[in-house]
Amino acid sequence: MAGHSKWANIQHRKGRQDKIRAKIFSKLSKEITIAAKMGDPDPEKNPRLRLAVKEAKGQSMPKDNIERAIKKATGGDAEDYEEIRYEGYGPNGVAVIVEAMTDNRNRTASTVRSTFAKNGGNLGETGSVGFMFERKGEIIYPASVGDADTVMMAAIEAGAEDVESAEDGHVIFCADTDLNEVSTALEAELGESDSTKLVWKPTTTTDMDFEGMQSLMRLIEALEDDDDVQRVTANFEASDEVMAKLEEA
Repeated sequence: MAGHSKWANIQHRKGRQDKIRAKIFSKLSKEITIAAKMGDPDPEKNPRLRLAVKEAKGQSMPKDNIERAIKKATGGDAEDYEEIRYEGYGPNGVAVIVEAMTDNRNRTASTVRSTFAKNGGNLGETGSVGFMFERKGEIIYPASVGDADTVMMAAIEAGAEDVESAEDGHVIFCADTDLNEVSTALEAELGESDSTKLVWKPTTTTDMDFEGMQSLMRLIEALEDDDDVQRVTANFEASDEVMAKLEEA
């Protein structure tokens, strides 16, 4: 999402760390299990599983947890999940995409709709905001891997499309279909990334003030607290002053 790294830092520092960490691991385990169930349980033969495992490692998920999630798929006791995307509007008209995995479509739809309504948003129809985003591969590296020029050259050679560098790190974007290939090439050049995943990248953004961002944070955190929700993306744009104020709040 726009302002991704600053947003991630704020979420990380806002407390409830054990609960947040458990939620992240639970969602990563679900993605790994589904990826292994849909394809080969060997990450080297299953691009989606390989990316899921890479993302889990980037989030410091223990190796035992990763292996357990894969075994759950091959053991035949994995739930049958359906992947669903919801689209809607948050405070100040910001566009929001919610990606979910559920074994009960009606339950998840009802919960997502209620969460939007309770937090100043409005759930729309599929496609209502999707045109404001592009599906891209996103690879995040810490600032310690090198300066902007070094990372840019490595990204170009790997086949990436764009790089956004800041004091706290580098965000590399590529075509969604090239993520496995580009991330592998970058790993050989720069080492293991902090995060490697498919994202919805905004093509247009909505400027948010402090009050608007507070309301948006409440909506996103409420959505992400739902066990069925895997990822939430919003096309917000906020100044460094607003983000700094949020971090202090």
